[in-house]
Amino acid sequence: MSESTLDYLLDLDGQIIAVNENYFVKFKASRVEPTKWKPHGISYSLTLHDRYNKRVMGFDNAHAVDPPRKGYGCRKVVEYDHKHRHHLDKGVPYEFTDPGQLVADFWAAVDEYLEKKS
Repeated sequence: MSESTLDYLLDLDGQIIAVNENYFVKFKASRVEPTKWKPHGISYSLTLHDRYNKRVMGFDNAHAVDPPRKGYGCRKVVEYDHKHRHHLDKGVPYEFTDPGQLVADFWAAVDEYLEKKS
């Protein structure tokens, strides 16, 4: 993991950025002790909110999500890195590669979400 992309993500911690008149994003990111569930040593939450402060989409690793089942008898693997594609989504696994890619994927998802809303 690149220290510069990690520093970039950590520098976003606490930032709230207006995207347009109806939406804004919030960033939370901090170092944590690496664990089995957060092996990269980062706790993060990157979220898109509507003007009523309702989270409508986001990426985080705050809780476990079940991966999609691929057939009978498949082994359950608990994933912590995940994304919420809309406000009712309980989360689907997200493949974390590095902090820079996380931020890029988040902004791409924000653009995609807003495109569908326009």
